[in-house]
Amino acid sequence: RRFAASSPAAAITLSDVTQAAFRIRGSVHPTSCFESTRMSEVLGARVFFKREFEHRTGSFKERGAANVLLQLPEEQRRRGVCTASAGNHALAVAYHGQRLGIPVSVVMPVVAPITKVQNCRKFGATVIIEGEHLLESRQVAARLEEEDDMMYINGYDDLGIIAGQGTAGVELLNQVPNLDAVVVPIGGGGLIAGMAIAIKTLNPSIRVIGVESERCASWRAALDEGKPTPFDMRGRSTLADGLAVSTVGANAFRLAAHLIDEVVTVSESSIALAVLRLLEEERSVVEGGGATGVAGFLDGKLEHLAGQRIGIMLCGGNIDTPVLGRVIERGLAVDGRIHRFTAIVSDRPGGINALMAILAREGASVKDILHERATLKDDIAMVSITVCLETRD
Repeated sequence: RRFAASSPAAAITLSDVTQAAFRIRGSVHPTSCFESTRMSEVLGARVFFKREFEHRTGSFKERGAANVLLQLPEEQRRRGVCTASAGNHALAVAYHGQRLGIPVSVVMPVVAPITKVQNCRKFGATVIIEGEHLLESRQVAARLEEEDDMMYINGYDDLGIIAGQGTAGVELLNQVPNLDAVVVPIGGGGLIAGMAIAIKTLNPSIRVIGVESERCASWRAALDEGKPTPFDMRGRSTLADGLAVSTVGANAFRLAAHLIDEVVTVSESSIALAVLRLLEEERSVVEGGGATGVAGFLDGKLEHLAGQRIGIMLCGGNIDTPVLGRVIERGLAVDGRIHRFTAIVSDRPGGINALMAILAREGASVKDILHERATLKDDIAMVSITVCLETRD
């Protein structure tokens, strides 16, 4: 059945999720899930990673997008669909729209990563760059919806989207028996809502735990107020940019708030370290939002799950290469493997060499060095040296 996203009485059941799984089976391939021996040692629990970044467009968003598009009547298919998104949802709708021959218009804010804009165009979508942030882009998409009679697809609160995302939960339970808990990143709430409905119906004893960035704790804000409430990000960005939704979806919150056992927030430093750990230990490139489940352990927020069988959703791998480089460096710094210090040395031949000799003797690798005289006013015979170095332990 096709849901009206605005219907306050509409509900989603396991039946809707299993129907979605049957519907998308030829369009969205299952993703792998297996125990990570090394990360289980690092995190202190038996960890099973659900690798949603294996999808063609790099995230779980394909599940919901395919489910909605496959239910459109022929007339709406001809008119097309529109959406506002800065990333993964836009890619999923564009890709499956192209496969099904459905015109897709995507409105992306000016801050959208260039690679995601280019990939949406490669998938045949009409991409409109307008709006300083996603809310302004949504207003542009609303005009398309009205003027061109296109259907707007909300990336996290359309009920068809939520049912589609729930297929990841059914798939996970089929792949890994006897789980004690499932850890799910939270942005707008569509993924955790769909998964919670499926998991709690199939096995109510499994704990469903949400994780969100402390810089955009919109689900926590909704819990505190008893309803979706805007979270003030104070102009700050987050490494978990895919989760940066200031207000969770009304449908997602209504359907799943009572099913979710726990919600924790994680720091930016733990997210950076999680991306680094997954890259080094799993050889997996996972975006900040997709790595927040691991960050929950590294931040000490999920220590009570020690020794248990835990499913962790790695829900996306779309991270720009320049951003990945910065995140890796930040993770190395958090891990104590990159240090920066300033030393005052003699401004005579051999002064800097003496400092470098000390570092070499201690086994440090110099990554960057800044030599500066002008700001050192006390002694013209000395020079300030700022060194960034990588240490062995």
